[in-house]
Amino acid sequence: MLFNSIDFAIFLPIVFILYWFVTNKNLRLQNFLIVAASYLFYGWWDWRFLSLILFSTIVDFTVGKKLRKEENQLKRKVLLWTSILFNIGFLGFFKYYNFFLDNFITAFSFFGQDIQANSLNIILPVGISFYTFQTLSYTIDVYKRKLEPTKDFIAFSAFVSFFPQLVAGPIERATHLLPQFYKKRTFDYAQAVDGMRQILWGLFKKIVIADNCAEYANQIFNNSADYSGSTLVLGALFFSFQIYGDFSGYSDIAIGTSRLFGFDLMRNFNFPYFSRDIAEFWRRWHISLSTWFRDYLYIPLGGSRGGTWMKVRNTFIIFIVSGFWHGANWTFIVWGALNAIYFLPLLLTNKNRNNLETVAQGKLIPSLKDITSILLTFGLTVFAWIFFRAGDIGHAVSYISEILSPSLFSIPKFDGMYNALITISLVGVFVLIEWIGREGQYAIAHLGIKWKRPIRYAMYYCIVFLIMYFGNFNENQFIYFQF
Repeated sequence: MLFNSIDFAIFLPIVFILYWFVTNKNLRLQNFLIVAASYLFYGWWDWRFLSLILFSTIVDFTVGKKLRKEENQLKRKVLLWTSILFNIGFLGFFKYYNFFLDNFITAFSFFGQDIQANSLNIILPVGISFYTFQTLSYTIDVYKRKLEPTKDFIAFSAFVSFFPQLVAGPIERATHLLPQFYKKRTFDYAQAVDGMRQILWGLFKKIVIADNCAEYANQIFNNSADYSGSTLVLGALFFSFQIYGDFSGYSDIAIGTSRLFGFDLMRNFNFPYFSRDIAEFWRRWHISLSTWFRDYLYIPLGGSRGGTWMKVRNTFIIFIVSGFWHGANWTFIVWGALNAIYFLPLLLTNKNRNNLETVAQGKLIPSLKDITSILLTFGLTVFAWIFFRAGDIGHAVSYISEILSPSLFSIPKFDGMYNALITISLVGVFVLIEWIGREGQYAIAHLGIKWKRPIRYAMYYCIVFLIMYFGNFNENQFIYFQF
């Protein structure tokens, strides 16, 4: 079920009414409703994969209960690795089986050995990368004694399958989200209004910005050999705003929906395209994944505590694993390695934490230095996105080669250029609003709050109008569903 679908527009109010008006006097019944609604939400795609969520839930709940009683360190490690192997095993099979098989065959063919093996027609379960990491956070934190194991299977099931963030995050930590299922929730009107406001902005990002940019990004990337270097640059820019509008739009809708039900989810995006260096970008982009890898991979590997070699090694490991997490393609690995190369000079010169505050805080106009830093960082990010979007390494190389050709200095031209100019104008408005609202949790969190009610509501109706008039209503899937 898509957030930008009629199905969800019907589903959400029904669950909301049942939650607050039917089950509100019984916490366990409320949690059970969340589980049932979440399974219905996920099963709307393919009910067969509900068994994977249920199995993962049972395994980690059982492991947690046994870790509560077990004091023997060796047995505790066995229990931890049982959870890791089950979860990563399912993820590896569905997401990476054919990738490893194809590369295994290619490697042996290089040495003259012809191996016959058939790829499997495997359907990737939606959201498996997200809920797998979420359940692993529970087991690891219980193992480290940072979290008391739960005895409530319904609450734990709700934590694993919570429908707003089930299929594309934010990847919640058990220490943050799970305790919220133990506490009685009361309806908070101000919180619900704020949630609706964030949902509205998320829909604008998805339907107006991301889906319109996607049409031109797909057209240009899928026919890149036919276009000039300047047009390919435009295609990369379209994709950059597509992936940001799509993924951060999903996160806004997920967080806003959660607030309607009295839950607080972690922030997943913090205006990353206003970053002044790559380190700042990665503190602001897909925050739930970046911090997950930091806490459960980078720090256990030694983090930045060792010598230069350890810093370099750990940086490449975390970025390459992050790239591989996104998909079974060498393009994602190169994308991760490229970001590691961007990041390393900052780390090795101890400048990776230079920009912790919001850019031009309290000011409308940034300094020339800030503008230069933002444009340079954005340019490096757009270049890396070419590998992320390309079909394979050869496609990415040919795409970049054409950009670096003399045709870079020609006028961009492709079918639908007039409509694309409208989308470019909308992106300009979008960037302006994001800039004005960059100190809030999301762009319109505080925008117009102090205005008189008629003026403030006129702004909201204007956003609704832009969605209705310029929105792409083809019910396009969110881009991160494929990861």
